[in-house]
Amino acid sequence: MATHTLCPVDESGDARGSSARSLVNLADVAARCTPDSCGATATVTTGEAAADPPAAVTHPDLTSLVSVQWESGEGPIQAALASGRPVTSDDLLHDDRWPAYRTEALEAGVRSSTTLPYLRDGLAVTVTVYSFRPGLTADPGDCAAAALGDLAATGLARDRNYRRALAEVGRLDAALRSRPIVDQACGIMMYVLRCDADEAFGMLRRLSQHTNRKLHDLAAAVVETRGRGLERELRCLREENGGRGREARGAER
Repeated sequence: MATHTLCPVDESGDARGSSARSLVNLADVAARCTPDSCGATATVTTGEAAADPPAAVTHPDLTSLVSVQWESGEGPIQAALASGRPVTSDDLLHDDRWPAYRTEALEAGVRSSTTLPYLRDGLAVTVTVYSFRPGLTADPGDCAAAALGDLAATGLARDRNYRRALAEVGRLDAALRSRPIVDQACGIMMYVLRCDADEAFGMLRRLSQHTNRKLHDLAAAVVETRGRGLERELRCLREENGGRGREARGAER
C-alpha cells in the first residue's frame, strides 16, 4: 500500500525529514494494523492557522476527505481535535453530522471511519482509518495504530522543539557576533552626544526604530562613518524625546 504526502512539514508546523517520515509511517501502519481498513490519513497542526495543514494519505482518493474538512471547517478530524477524544462514524450512510465530509466519503466508497487525536506541546496529530464497510472501530486502548500515533506525536513535538531550540541558538549567536559593533557604535554616540552608555544605546535603538533599520546594520554604519552625518539627526531625535518627556511631566502636574 503506497503512501502519498499532501505536503511536506518544518518547525512551525510544516514536516520535513524525520517529521515527514513519521507522518507517512503513521498513516501506513494505521491502515495495515486496523482490521477491515481500506486506508488511513494522518495530519499535524499547530496553534497557528493554516488553510491546508500537512497530511499524509495511503491512497490519493483519501486526499479529498482531508481537504474537505479544512475547507468546510467541520468533520471527524475537527471534532476529535476539539474534544481530545476519538471520533467514530459507524455508518456514514446514516450519519449526517458533517454533510460535506459525508458526501466525499460516500463518493469514495467509504462507509465508516475512526479518528484518533494526540496533543503534545502545542502540536496536534490525528490518525484516521477508513473502511468500505460499516462498523469500523479502532480502540485506543488496544490498537497498534493508537500506540504508534502516541509515539509519532511525541516524536514530532520533540523534533519541533529541537528545531526551535536550534533557531534560538542561531539568533543568540548572531546577537553575540553583532555586540562588538553595537558597543563601538555606542562609544561613538557617547562622544558625539556627550552622554553615558545607557543613553547612547537607548538613542541607537530609537534611531533604529525611527529609520526602520536593523540595530546591527545601523551600528555598522555609525562605526564605518565614525558618526559623521548623524550628529544632527541624533540631536533632533534626542531633543524630540526630551520635549515629549517635558510635555508628559507637565501633563502629570
